[in-house]
Amino acid sequence: MGSRVSREEFEWVYTDQPHTDRRREILAKYPEIKSLMKPDRNLIWIITLMLLVQLASLYLVKDLDWKWVIFWSYVFGSCLNHSMTLGIHEISHNFPFGHHKAMWNRWFGIFANLPLGVPYSISFKRYHMDHHRYLGADGIDVDIPTDFEGWFFCTTFRKLVWVILQPLFYAFRPLFINPKPITYLEIINTVTQIIFDIIIYYVFGIKSLVYMLAASLLGLGLHPISGHFIAEHYMFLKGHETYSYYGPLNLLTFNVGYHNEHHDFPNVPGKNLPLVRKIAAEYYDNLPQYNSWIKVLYDFVMDDTISPYSRMKRPPKGNEILE
Repeated sequence: MGSRVSREEFEWVYTDQPHTDRRREILAKYPEIKSLMKPDRNLIWIITLMLLVQLASLYLVKDLDWKWVIFWSYVFGSCLNHSMTLGIHEISHNFPFGHHKAMWNRWFGIFANLPLGVPYSISFKRYHMDHHRYLGADGIDVDIPTDFEGWFFCTTFRKLVWVILQPLFYAFRPLFINPKPITYLEIINTVTQIIFDIIIYYVFGIKSLVYMLAASLLGLGLHPISGHFIAEHYMFLKGHETYSYYGPLNLLTFNVGYHNEHHDFPNVPGKNLPLVRKIAAEYYDNLPQYNSWIKVLYDFVMDDTISPYSRMKRPPKGNEILE
């Protein structure tokens, strides 16, 4: 159904990612940006409050009709759970407790993971670091869709289905592209999550458990906030690999929209990324940017020049050090 996309392959490039050189150039001109590379202790209280709010919502939905359980899971729970995944993104960069307390961040990530319903935090950290170091590297960066995704989701309707099912592709794609041995922290993350889910079921009932899981599935699928998945790196303009978003949803997403700034300075917490842009405005103001994630989703589905193949991909150099 719908028109077929024109792209039949990834955009292969043979140059290094742009963020390394730009980081070096900006720091040479604006060394004060180094002062922004520090922990953000406020994340501890913000994420804890988010978790408590979601726990309260689990209590409030336990006796609702099913239609209202699903309604509130999409309207409210999905926003909170998607925001929590981006809180976990901040945790993966060790921003709450700093790099010198890395394990504190891992335990805090497992704690933040609880309202999502599925284990996520520890595995995300392992693969996300690869995404920064080896952006677009074939067989390493699991943010890049598989060849199957690019080949199959090639019409308007199929791209819509792909957007809806994005959380499943993000969950299972690493198993096909870059499987890694399971670590003891991933086992702890999984066991802790299962125990928490069982407790929710026995304390609040099946409706609360479904609400929690549906909030994650719906919030990471066809949802306004999910526009960031596509906005960040899908090549809407040839030759541009990363795009920033400067709209209001940054308030719910720890400024993940400042994505060029984030890849240029992954040691700067989201709270300080607007300051990076302000200090080095001439490096960012003229780059392609978005003001609406909803429009990004619409354009991705409807534009027959854009598909899961619309990613810049580079061959691995052969000297990558993977965890």
